[in-house]
Formats: sequence, C-alpha cells, structure tokens
Amino acid sequence: MDIVVNEELKAYIEPLTPEEHDALERSILAEGCRDALVLWGNVLVDGHNRYGICQKHGLPFQTVQNPRFKSMEDVHLWMIDQHLGRRSLSDYQRGVLALRKREIVAERRARRAAVESGAVAAPEAPAAPEVVAAPEAAPAPLPPQDSLETREALARAARLSSSQVVLIEKIQKQGAPELVAAVKAGVVSINAAAAVATLPAEEQAAAAAAGAEELKQAAKRVRESRRKAPAASPASAADETPGRTDEPVAEAGVTALQQRIAALEAENAALREELAALRAAQTSSLSS
Repeated sequence: MDIVVNEELKAYIEPLTPEEHDALERSILAEGCRDALVLWGNVLVDGHNRYGICQKHGLPFQTVQNPRFKSMEDVHLWMIDQHLGRRSLSDYQRGVLALRKREIVAERRARRAAVESGAVAAPEAPAAPEVVAAPEAAPAPLPPQDSLETREALARAARLSSSQVVLIEKIQKQGAPELVAAVKAGVVSINAAAAVATLPAEEQAAAAAAGAEELKQAAKRVRESRRKAPAASPASAADETPGRTDEPVAEAGVTALQQRIAALEAENAALREELAALRAAQTSSLSS
C-alpha cells in the first residue's frame, strides 16, 4: 500500500526540534522502528518522523489502522489526546492543544444540537480516504458534557493550573505571531508573554525581535503600568468632582478593582509555579 502523507496532518502538531529528531533517528537505527505507524485508510496519521527516517535508511516498519476514525475531526481529537500524554511537550504546547480540543468538541456539539432540533439537515458522511480492510466503526464518542467547559477542567486535561490556562488563552487571542513564536521557542515565559500580549502588535513584534531581555523588560513595564492604574480609576475621579455622588460610577470602580485583584492573583500564582519549577530543576541538577 502506498502511504499518503497529508501535509495538514503532518503540521497539526508542533514538529520535533532538530535535536529531538536526531535522537529519534539514532534510536531507530540502533533498535529499529518499534512502534507501528497509525493510518486512516492509506493516510498517515501518527509516525511522520519515524516514517521519514525509515524511508531514508530503507528500514522496515509496521502499520496499524485505527477503526474509530470516521472524519478528520476524529483524527484531530485522537492526535491531540496522544500528544497531551507526552512529556516532551512544553506547558504552552499542552495548553494550546487543550484549547484546540475544546474548540473542536464545542463545534461538534453545536452541529449535533442543530441537527437534533431540526434546525439543519444531517450532513452527509464525509468522503473517507482509501481504506484497506478497514472495519466499520461508529464515530468517536465525544468527551463528557462538562469535561472541557470550564478552565479548571481544561487545566486538568493539559496538566496545567487554571491561571496558566488563562494566560495561554490570552496569548493565543492577543499575541502577535512573533511573540507566539518566542513563547514556543522558550525565549519568554508564559507569564511574561501574557503581559506583553496586551501591547499593540507592533510593540510585541519589536520586543520579540530584540530578544529575551527586551521581552522581560516589556512585561515589567506592563505590570508597573497596571499597578499605577488604580490611582486613576473611575471611582477616584468621581470623588474629585464637587457635589457628585454617582453610585453607578463608584460600583464600576469597585468592579474594575476586583478584576484587577483577580488578574494579579492569577499572575502571582503563575509566578509561584515558575519559581517552584526553577527550584525543582536546581535541586535535580544538584543531586545529579
């Protein structure tokens, strides 16, 4: 069977670093390709690096069909679950995958609800790739209703804290491509990147281009400006207006302050986790 490499699937998960690819190649040359490549019909789903290395050196490999794949969404969800369980991914990468899974599940549930309510007609089954002796299978089941609908549940799925999920979501929504690339490369921490993501895109790109130190300084400037912000809150402005007792404005000031406190608590939690990770790494290096 001719195996088809789908470039979209190949790029769906973060690629290996050159060092990781070299280590995998050395392992396969020494021990052979121990894990079977996962196929959907003749389309390669899992094992792109192993397949490339085996092709390069003329090495044999095994393949296996996953009978639960009925659509590209099934394939994507399976790929995400497989990679969420791997230790080699960074916290940011796991967070991005968990957010991506939530989007897929939410879209699928919305379609099913629309079909069940009669709002739209049931879609035709998508054309599957050529399958060699693939058994019939039902669509892959969705996760439980509440499994990804809260940040706490999402954090558990990605093995992160809720505050980290908040920061990663902010980077995904507001981060310039250059800033996102810096986070993926480990040039800047998630906490610092989330602060920089609040700046205009041009400033984010400039800070990322200047390197790690400038990104840290940009994050520091953002945090310092936030600390000064409560001094110019709507509540204080109302107090300075003679004879004015605008209760809605005062309430807005309290709400803004509460939101600010919540944001600071999330940042503090993320900083404590970074400090704990650094201490653990230092202890590990000293013991080795």
